[in-house]
Amino acid sequence: MLPALALRLRVRVLLALLAAAAVCLLATPAVRKFACKIGAMDMPGESRRVHDHPIPRLGGLALFAGFLAGVLPFTGIDEPVQGILLGSVIIVVTGAVDDLVSLRPWVKLVLQIIAAIVAIRHGVVIRILTNPGDASAEAIALGALSVPVTLLWIVGMTNALNLIDGLDGLAAGVCGIGCASMLAVSLFLPQATEISVLVAALGGACLGFLPFNINPAKIFMGDSGSLLLGYVLSTAS
Repeated sequence: MLPALALRLRVRVLLALLAAAAVCLLATPAVRKFACKIGAMDMPGESRRVHDHPIPRLGGLALFAGFLAGVLPFTGIDEPVQGILLGSVIIVVTGAVDDLVSLRPWVKLVLQIIAAIVAIRHGVVIRILTNPGDASAEAIALGALSVPVTLLWIVGMTNALNLIDGLDGLAAGVCGIGCASMLAVSLFLPQATEISVLVAALGGACLGFLPFNINPAKIFMGDSGSLLLGYVLSTAS
């Protein structure tokens, strides 16, 4: 990549990260009040819950606002990015409804599959597998297995982030670390310029959300947040 292009990319990445962090930081208190007003509260009592008082959720709305603030002004909306954004809308709406009324698991799964198919139809597809531990190993072309492998990867990762969201700051912290790792790699790949901005925006949103989510948490991200983090990480990777 030419030095001038590399410099412009790094500026865009930095601006995307800062914009996402700032918007999420400012939006989270408003989302917290909104969640309290409509009764989107995480109640204590179940075995896996350790908090002793109701805590508002729907923090994913603030994460999504920060993510969009970092992506839309600073990246070109090519076809794969468009697919990721459209799928993200489906995922956030699914999670938000679940945070309010507790959707049946199969309904959430079907909607996650639809979101994954949206990304796949826009070109987000795993076509080859490589062995990162052996640079001399020959890449494996997936061929007809590309779509089912991609579908399994996206839905699996989406739910993996959802499952680890059980401790204050855990999901946002893990996602932030993942975004930092992917950003470090993507900055050296000329074909991954838009992905650099995408993961920077997601990582920035996590940074803006963490002050309200670390122990003791003032708000939970809910399924609207954890599903979003898993979906974007899986599709961006």
